Amino acid sequence: MRKILLFISACIFGMSAIAQNTFTFDKNHARLSFSAFHFGISHIEGNFKIFNATFISTKEDFSDARIEMNAEVKSINTEVEMRDNDLKSPQWFDADKYPMLTFKSNSFKKINGKNYKLKGNITIHGVTKPIEFDVVFNGKGLNPMSKKYSYGFTISGKLNRSDFGIGGEPLATGVGDKIELKSNIEFAIN
Repeated sequence: MRKILLFISACIFGMSAIAQNTFTFDKNHARLSFSAFHFGISHIEGNFKIFNATFISTKEDFSDARIEMNAEVKSINTEVEMRDNDLKSPQWFDADKYPMLTFKSNSFKKINGKNYKLKGNITIHGVTKPIEFDVVFNGKGLNPMSKKYSYGFTISGKLNRSDFGIGGEPLATGVGDKIELKSNIEFAIN
């Protein structure tokens, strides 16, 4: 009987430890943004209004973290309706044919302090390529409303849109090939 009680206690404790590291995406405190060079003189910025992310980690240092993200291409927003419609068209993202942008991690490694490297695969326009992001863990804080801890991260990286068959040549379109990506995101612990 004692062994059974010890086994049940260990299971409950183990489940509690795992549950403490199950994170929930806080869409009200998150943004997925991009920036493209325009005619070599300025940056045009935008974001995806509808996106989601998952973050699973059972270790305090996040070294076993698994991260996934997806964004609805039709939610692209540059604050200019004509440009947004053009970006959704077959000339660029072809949102009807390729409605989702996705990312799935394969490693999350601490570099030093609060700096990490996030590696994985990103799929855009039906093409999947490896990508690496710099991540800063901004810290955690107790949310006074929910009484739960929130964890904040800033994620940044770059990709070449030509690798995904998006848009034409930079000289013809006026849009640079290199796209900067940035996300500020919060996850709440369950």
